[in-house]
Amino acid sequence: MSEKRYKILITNDDGHAAKGLRKLVGLMRTLGDVVLISTEEVMSAKSHSCSIHNRLYVRLVHEEDGFKEYRCNGTPVDCVKLGYQKLMPQKPDLVVSGINHGMNAATTVVYSGTIGAVIEACMNGLTAIGYSLFSLDSDADFDHLDTAILEITKKVLKEGLPKGVCLNVNFPKRGEEPLQGIKVCRQAACRWVEYFEDLVDEEGAPYFNLDGYFESDDIMPDTDLWALEHNYAALVPTCFDWTAHACIEPMKAFENIIVDARLRDTRRETLESPVSLSRSPMSNNKNHENQR
Repeated sequence: MSEKRYKILITNDDGHAAKGLRKLVGLMRTLGDVVLISTEEVMSAKSHSCSIHNRLYVRLVHEEDGFKEYRCNGTPVDCVKLGYQKLMPQKPDLVVSGINHGMNAATTVVYSGTIGAVIEACMNGLTAIGYSLFSLDSDADFDHLDTAILEITKKVLKEGLPKGVCLNVNFPKRGEEPLQGIKVCRQAACRWVEYFEDLVDEEGAPYFNLDGYFESDDIMPDTDLWALEHNYAALVPTCFDWTAHACIEPMKAFENIIVDARLRDTRRETLESPVSLSRSPMSNNKNHENQR
């Protein structure tokens, strides 16, 4: 019996020409049939943004046995939505995003278009992994990642992931020593120290340019930053549930706050409204429906 050919959907946020994306496509094609939907332009720091008011265009740019490549004018999240809803005859066995040029470790994950695509897939019950390299070099060397990416991906394809969990995997850039291994860890606490530059454009109009640097003092042995600094791949189980579960019981005292009676009346009027609460205002707008 021949080995199963998995159905794999790939996207990224660095644009269709990114070297990391091409490396990922080559690796995934050894594991299954691949549909690639890449962004036309670089979409870094787009996080989970998707197109509501803009028209989405998709074009098929290449097709051969076991591989189709599309390009989309939307965001990485748009690419995932279109991929499994419109462009694939069946839901993919796996959604993979990357390989990103630049790390998505620690709390930088909040900004990441690469991981936004992974979260979108996970929210919709799809198995998903994001891969990133700790190097912004457009010509970065990705060859030291082959074995790790293939083995992680094969394990996920065979065993799956817990419900509501996806993987955010970061790799150190290639050095003189080989990768030490893989660390399953938590994302470190950090922040971007930001500042705006005051500049003037060619026509004399003032504008701002955001810049800054990365700062963290949470580099403990159980964090992704520690793993990267010590030449390990950092694998962080990630979820889309942002609830601070540990705070629910300690904050129950908020339920004792007396709510003004007028607010109760407003709530009753809302509940008695003939408008169905199961549909968002957007769903009643025909223009929005067409754009979705």
